[in-house]
Amino acid sequence: MWFKLFSFLKFLFKSKNEHGVHSPFVFGYVTQCLYSKQKFNQDKTADVLLKSIGYFNIKTLYINENPDFEELVKEQYPDIRPSENTVDLLFTRHLDAYGLDRLLSSGKLHNDSMVLIDAIHEDPENEHEWKDLIESSNITVSMDLFHCGVLFVRKEQVKEHFTIRI
Repeated sequence: MWFKLFSFLKFLFKSKNEHGVHSPFVFGYVTQCLYSKQKFNQDKTADVLLKSIGYFNIKTLYINENPDFEELVKEQYPDIRPSENTVDLLFTRHLDAYGLDRLLSSGKLHNDSMVLIDAIHEDPENEHEWKDLIESSNITVSMDLFHCGVLFVRKEQVKEHFTIRI
């Protein structure tokens, strides 16, 4: 409990809103998607997932070990195809840098894929995994939203990390 509280206080100190974002890609995502008035769910991670699916027009999705989120997606977006192959959006609770490298080399993730990781500040292990991921040379855009983290592999973009309040 104390770990999460201290992590949240550090997050609040570092975090910014849309005015601290200088990337057009991230600014659009934050203002038009994350800050949109539409709320899909009370759970912030589920809300980010559902909003992102609509914003990026996600066609294929892989949700790792979370049947509740699978049901939420099916309710809101019945045309989304779950996929074991190449995906537009990968949702998981745990991912390390080695796992990310394997996903990229296997072709499961492509240049416009989004990776959404739940509970990045839940405990020291999750936070350590998150820090390793954002330092990975394969990741160009990373966003810490406290409740979850968002990663993009956009080869056309300069590497940047954002800490955004939602």
